[in-house]
Amino acid sequence: MILPRYRIAASGIPGAGKGLFVDEAVDAGRIVTAPDAIDRTHTWAEILATPALAANQFAAARWFEDRYTVSPDWPDECYVNHSFEPTGIWHLGFIFASKNLPQGTEITVDYRHLLPPNENESFNDAATGEKITGLSWQDSLALSTRALAALLG
Repeated sequence: MILPRYRIAASGIPGAGKGLFVDEAVDAGRIVTAPDAIDRTHTWAEILATPALAANQFAAARWFEDRYTVSPDWPDECYVNHSFEPTGIWHLGFIFASKNLPQGTEITVDYRHLLPPNENESFNDAATGEKITGLSWQDSLALSTRALAALLG
């Protein structure tokens, strides 16, 4: 579920296709997206071992530990693009505004939090050309927790 008013439009990130943009100002620390209608999670091994899930692994996102959702129907949340300097902090499936976001800001997150540990994204970061490699669950949780704590004081 996307909480602020938003729109889907051409991304400002080269090669990214469409992006999700807020249509109202969003204060730092406010929740931008929250889990909604998640009926099942899977382990990464289960995704790889199940042909129907493996065919849609491009639509997988890690929520916690070794538990992922697979959303091939592309809800609007799937238009959040990657950045190593994101406008949102991914934390346990929620996206929090990483700073005050003016109306029209494209929402981005660091995809390293969504990927399996040591798994490389199929593309490199558009701004730096660096590989996007999944973090361990512990590193992901520690980084996002520290970022939120610093943001919220």
